Amino acid sequence: MYNAMEETQGEFYASDLPEYDFNRQGNHRTGITGLKKRGHVSRSWIKIDQDGNSEVVTLDKATIMRDCSLPSRDLRLLDPMFIYPSSILGREMAIVVNLEQIRCIITADEVILMNSLDGTVGRYRSQLCNRLRKEKSDDLPFEFRALELALELTCTSLDAQVNELEMEIYPVLDELASSISTLLLERVRRFKGHLLALTQRVQKVRDEIEHLMDDDGDMAEMCLTEKRRRSDAYPSSDFNLSRTSSGKVISKSDSTSPEQSLSGLQMLRRTFSSSIGNSSKYGSSTSSSDNGERIQPLEMLLEAYFIVIDNTLNTLSSVQENRLYSEL
Repeated sequence: MYNAMEETQGEFYASDLPEYDFNRQGNHRTGITGLKKRGHVSRSWIKIDQDGNSEVVTLDKATIMRDCSLPSRDLRLLDPMFIYPSSILGREMAIVVNLEQIRCIITADEVILMNSLDGTVGRYRSQLCNRLRKEKSDDLPFEFRALELALELTCTSLDAQVNELEMEIYPVLDELASSISTLLLERVRRFKGHLLALTQRVQKVRDEIEHLMDDDGDMAEMCLTEKRRRSDAYPSSDFNLSRTSSGKVISKSDSTSPEQSLSGLQMLRRTFSSSIGNSSKYGSSTSSSDNGERIQPLEMLLEAYFIVIDNTLNTLSSVQENRLYSEL
């Protein structure tokens, strides 16, 4: 059976609330103890590198935000305490993936996967490691291979759930056509609730893939290996950058607040991402052609799984269009 999708209101962590120490006899607050700083709650993650090696590590939110250059709101999408709709976000240095049970951060050289006892998470870890070890000559960049497996397992899981529900509901509808009973009606109503929740989940995955396919800029953001290659091809001096005594790369024109400046690598990648996005929006002939070549492998990958998830959605629609089902 399938549990209906629950919508969670609010975005507060229980661990974010301050703990107060009250003197009940005197009926006044005597102090605040155990105040936890946001971002310092550590969780278990699985790191998978380009060679297919994996390890379980403990990381806090602040460390991940710093290392992957991600805002706090992106990490909230991966928090197991909440249920968010499926989403795939391209950022400067990472792809944030929230697809059903697979919640991970993909960079140009590693995957940081939310650790879980769920079977899908275990399959993602083992299959990705096996593929990386056995198929080292794959033409796809690392980040696309990691994203492809997340899409594959998600679409396969959703399709299996739809097929299982379909096998359960059609015999009940056939039985209902010959005889009506309270028990049968109650079973069909429960099926309708499960079907609605499953349809919403499938629809969200489909919409997310379609949204990415429709936006060249979003797809360009996800070309992490290409962005790194291009940034490495340009020395920092070409961008009027200098290095402080602490090792940070800053603009020579901004010597007033070096500690607040972006790292040189982030500045370069942001520049390339912006130029790619602008070329897709304003139609520069040469840049658009180059951009199309860069994103073509990703576009083909997304299109393949769009077809799969669209067929799954069509199966759900055919069940809902059943005459007996629609009349209940």
